[in-house]
Amino acid sequence: MAGGKETPRQKLIGMMYLVLTALLALNVSTTVIDKFVFLDDSLVRANRETEERNALVLESIVSLVNETGNRSKDVAVMEAAQEIRAKASEVLKELTLIKDTLVTLTGGYEEGHEGDYKGDAKHLKGKTDYDKVGHYMMPEEEGGEGHGARLKQVLNEYAEFVREKLTEIGAEESDLTYFKPIALDADEDPIYREDPNQQGKPFSTLAFDSSPTPAGLATISEFQSRVLSYETGAMDYLSKKVGAGDVKFDRIIPMVKPESKYVAAGTKYTAQMFIAASSSGMTPTMTYDGNEIPVTDGQGLVEFTANSSTFDENGLARKTYEAAIKVTLPGGIDTTYSEVYEYFVVKPTIQIQSTSVQALYLRCGNNLDVQVPQLGVSYNPSFSASNAKTYQSGSEKGQVTVVPTNGQDVELKVSSSGNYIGSRDFKVRRIPAPTITPGTNQGPIDLKDGMPAKTPRIFLNAVPDESFQQFLPEDAKFRVAEATVTLVSGGIGRASVTSGPQVNLGAIAAQARKGDNLVVEIKRVQRQNFRGDVEDFNNFNRIVTIPLK
Repeated sequence: MAGGKETPRQKLIGMMYLVLTALLALNVSTTVIDKFVFLDDSLVRANRETEERNALVLESIVSLVNETGNRSKDVAVMEAAQEIRAKASEVLKELTLIKDTLVTLTGGYEEGHEGDYKGDAKHLKGKTDYDKVGHYMMPEEEGGEGHGARLKQVLNEYAEFVREKLTEIGAEESDLTYFKPIALDADEDPIYREDPNQQGKPFSTLAFDSSPTPAGLATISEFQSRVLSYETGAMDYLSKKVGAGDVKFDRIIPMVKPESKYVAAGTKYTAQMFIAASSSGMTPTMTYDGNEIPVTDGQGLVEFTANSSTFDENGLARKTYEAAIKVTLPGGIDTTYSEVYEYFVVKPTIQIQSTSVQALYLRCGNNLDVQVPQLGVSYNPSFSASNAKTYQSGSEKGQVTVVPTNGQDVELKVSSSGNYIGSRDFKVRRIPAPTITPGTNQGPIDLKDGMPAKTPRIFLNAVPDESFQQFLPEDAKFRVAEATVTLVSGGIGRASVTSGPQVNLGAIAAQARKGDNLVVEIKRVQRQNFRGDVEDFNNFNRIVTIPLK
């Protein structure tokens, strides 16, 4: 809630503090130590400005509570703000006392620069003292005086105090996430818990070990800044709670209510324009047909799935719903404003585009483009099918690949955003047989004329049906996987070879004579589908006879 309440100056100083703290791990020079003096001075001035700002916020809360009649809820908010301001002042004073003590322990100021801590820190006698601050703050078990434990207690008790006061006013846990404990041991701090060099270190060691005096002072000032930022966040939250139940129309925005968001070219766009006002000091209860809806910044979102089982001859179904807004007016009076609104449900029409939409080919990737124009840009399709598998086939909405898994009819079901739209039924075709066409290097063999008897090799090509290949080229890839070629002379088989799509005839060419025949028995044909998978295909012409000349 309050993470964004720090001024840009505070955020910049916080970043500088982290960088300069890291430099302490090095053998820093006096010049770098002087940077801590500058950082501490900037923190002190920024903190003073924040204190003044918080005091003004408290004054405005008190003034507003008085102006609105000191109502009990508002008085409780004011008292919480006063207690948080008083507690912050108490903590800041204690931290300032620690700073004064550190200055005294390290020798105070050089002659001519004496005075309280508002003096020039560049003239601290113990500016380069790396021991006394750590000794004063570190745990007793580590040889220190243990005052860091008290500092940790003060800081974290303040954070818890703020949480308790805001909870009493009605703050939710989401409003309190910013107000975490301020002083953390290394194992609790997300910055250091994974650092093997820091693991196990208590808060005081982590914050003050081996710190020169200006670094120690800057560290305390940074903790004061954290205290003030918590106070700032709490004050901002509480200031919004004063008069929270009042209806103050302080948010005014223009609203446009079009007859339709979709306009055909050449037709008029018509809309009503009006002012909508809401109050940031209250959250009304909004419902449609008794169903409560979420409200953000005074605006509710009516959202439901439009359905109907019956439609008129124009494909329309008239529907209505009651919109209601309940607000609590001054005096605690609940008032509800309601209105009945009319809308029409349009019967969706499934349109399918494909090279062939009357039937689908068995075990093939049949690409369909399924659209429901009535849904417009809200169309978010998903598909399922009986006796088939479905796959998304493109980047555009509605593109789907349907693969029938058996010879039974396929029912393709169409949904949009999980809502069922309708279905379409398809017949299933079997893949037509490819034609086995033998050929040589010179091209296809004329089976009537034949081929020379001494031809050294032939090729067996499985040529797909032309219409099928035109529809589904990615599924029309066939090859002869195995065939037996037999030399037949005088009706008697003389020699045989078994091969794939390319048949070497060297073993039988020497015996071949004009007038003989080569009988090709196709044993196995394979098909590669649209996904690159290869399967055996059983529909093909099994015997091809080639005359020899």
